Amino acid sequence: MSTTFKGLKSFIVVALAALCAAPAAALDLTNVAFVQTATGNTSIPVGHAEFCNSRPAECQANANPVLAVTLDDARWSQLLEINAYYNDTIVAVSDNDLYGVEEFWTYPNGYGDCEDFVLAKRRALIEAGWPASALLMSVVREPNGDGHAVLIVRTDRGDLVLDNQDGLIRVWNETPYQFVKRQDQAHAGRWVDMIDNRTMAVATTASH
Repeated sequence: MSTTFKGLKSFIVVALAALCAAPAAALDLTNVAFVQTATGNTSIPVGHAEFCNSRPAECQANANPVLAVTLDDARWSQLLEINAYYNDTIVAVSDNDLYGVEEFWTYPNGYGDCEDFVLAKRRALIEAGWPASALLMSVVREPNGDGHAVLIVRTDRGDLVLDNQDGLIRVWNETPYQFVKRQDQAHAGRWVDMIDNRTMAVATTASH
């Protein structure tokens, strides 16, 4: 494991220390390390709806959805490697510059915007054996109000965020974003609203 990966691992070990002591059998999804969601489905982002229309096989119900993946050393290494690989090899470019449209979600071919990073990381993790139900495309809002997309990886240590704007993998509530909505764990083509009560804290932090 490289020095960079060791540093990242040290960061998250400290951030998740309280949860590490709890056995997997005692997993509590109401813990603050997990983003809570509203009941029922919400609107699907336009870009993802179009993506699903062209790739319906990737937007189906998840058979026997896994609520959270056990985060062992091997899986942690996979997260680090895949996150770093795509952050390092994809050049961030807007859909307007690439395709001449406001929103176009697709797999990147060397270039892409935030949603494309998320799609690539999600696919790579699925190919590595991760359950799709624990890999959730998510829409967030930056402190300046701009929309952004990240990948939430639901583990027994909390909801971890893979972000093309940050090389560190952080627990969701250690990021500067307001969490808006994400894919439904039971169905890859449906979305749910996220309940983020940290809005004032995020705004206050961003103003300093």
